[in-house]
Amino acid sequence: MALQQPAVFVLASLLDGPLHGYGIKQRCEEISGGRVRLAIGTLYGAIDRLGDAGLLEFDHEDIVEGRARRYYRITTKGREAVASEATAMSQAADIIHARLRLSAVPGASP
Repeated sequence: MALQQPAVFVLASLLDGPLHGYGIKQRCEEISGGRVRLAIGTLYGAIDRLGDAGLLEFDHEDIVEGRARRYYRITTKGREAVASEATAMSQAADIIHARLRLSAVPGASP
């Protein structure tokens, strides 16, 4: 299953342990250096899809100021998926860097 960038970062945000939705949103921004800023709808859509795919699951719920705060955790299948995506991203980056080096050589075809 190929994952979109927001889903990859949602899963990556859970590698250190369970987080609630807003915590996932903040961690995505943090680990991406601010490049991934998830809108709430995008975040919860990704959580629903990843949960349906068995890549993350409900962990527990706390009540904070009278409101339920749901926490999620990554599954073994989710860890495998995010590791696979990271490898694919790294391989793609290597190919692009090699093509950039080749295209910088005068007379070389890209």
